[in-house]
Amino acid sequence: MKVIKILFVVSLFFSAGSNQKLSFAQSELSAADIIAKSRLAFYYAGDDTRAKVLMELINKDGQKRIRELTLLKKDYEEGGNQKYFMYFHKPADVKDTTFMVYKYPDKDDDRWLFIPAINLVKRIAANDKYASFVGSDFTYEDISGRKPGEDSHTLLRKEKLGGKSCFVIESIPKEPSEYIKRISWIDETNFLPLREEFYDRQNELYRQFEAVEVKDVNGFPTITKRLMRNIKTGHRTEVTFQEVEYNLGLQDDT
Repeated sequence: MKVIKILFVVSLFFSAGSNQKLSFAQSELSAADIIAKSRLAFYYAGDDTRAKVLMELINKDGQKRIRELTLLKKDYEEGGNQKYFMYFHKPADVKDTTFMVYKYPDKDDDRWLFIPAINLVKRIAANDKYASFVGSDFTYEDISGRKPGEDSHTLLRKEKLGGKSCFVIESIPKEPSEYIKRISWIDETNFLPLREEFYDRQNELYRQFEAVEVKDVNGFPTITKRLMRNIKTGHRTEVTFQEVEYNLGLQDDT
């Protein structure tokens, strides 16, 4: 009788262990889930946002061009429709330049650039979204984000970056893009991208994004200083977000 009881207890132990493993496996996020959560954390924090932005364009010799602008962002649904507005204050050659994005979840985003020097509103075509954003190392697409469904995502591994545990994910575009793959290090805790590497059609690293500084702003983990580096030219762009505010109740006519 004792033997039967022991066998019964042992069977329960292993059964519980198996169920625990199954439950853990079911709760694991897929690579696509992680990318989707990262997009929300990076581009959709709060219902709206206002920030002063300092953009430094630095060539390989260390010479700088500095631009100052205001960013306004308003979300109409989480992960869905969104409006971006970026207004340049300095220097004189870009003063009053304005970039606006209408972001959609299920079609190409609408992007416009107002160039005051020639009093022209230029629509940024979908094919031009990989072009340099006002001379920086960021593209137009980098500014407003890429839709997760445009790529196939694979979780390569988990590893630490700067002491933080990260998911390392490979994203391969389903349609022709400026790069053949992107490798992302995404913080396991807040899902912000801490590093991204872009590989060209020769499978060589040519651009690298880095989250230099992350702060908690009104309860939202926020990348307040970010860097995009062109590996091949040595040029880099450093962007610092100052006076970041969330949930201001911005109106469309703000």
